[in-house]
Amino acid sequence: MPQMNRGGKFIFGKSTVHADGTVPLPPQAVTAYHIAAEGRVYLWNGSRTTGGFCVTRKGLFYPSALGHILDELAPLRDYTAEPGAFIPYKGRAYCWTAISATGQVTLTKEMMAFLEITYGTPLLSIRSSDMAFTMGAKGPLLEKAENFKGETPAF
Repeated sequence: MPQMNRGGKFIFGKSTVHADGTVPLPPQAVTAYHIAAEGRVYLWNGSRTTGGFCVTRKGLFYPSALGHILDELAPLRDYTAEPGAFIPYKGRAYCWTAISATGQVTLTKEMMAFLEITYGTPLLSIRSSDMAFTMGAKGPLLEKAENFKGETPAF
C-alpha cells in the first residue's frame, strides 16, 4: 500500500501478531531497510499516538543521529543485554532481538506486555525515516488503513 493520501506517510502493509508471538514484517519493508541482513534488530516503543514498536538494525542505527544511544547503552550496542529486555533511555525503551532471514521477529509475552500489544493485534508498517520503520498498533493511521479503499497487503 503506498501513501494513503497525498503527502501522507508511506505504508508498507499490515501484519498481525500471531499466537506464537511471531510478527512477519512486510517484505517491502524488509527489502527497503535490508532489515534481516544482520540477523538482529533493535526495537523500541512507538509514539503515544501510534503505539507498537519501531524497527531498525545496527548498520542503520549506529551511524545515524541517534547512534549515541548505542554508545550510552553499551549492553544494547554489544548485544550483551538479554534479548527482548527493554532498557529505558530518555522517555523510550530499547531492546534487541533476533530476526529471521525472511524478516520475522518473535515477541515474548513480556515484550508484548511492555509494548501493550497482544496476540492478534494488527500492526501497520509505516515508513518512519531512512533509519527505521514503525509497526503501529493504534491511532489515526491504523484507522485510516482500515477504511482505505485500495489494496492493503497483509502478512
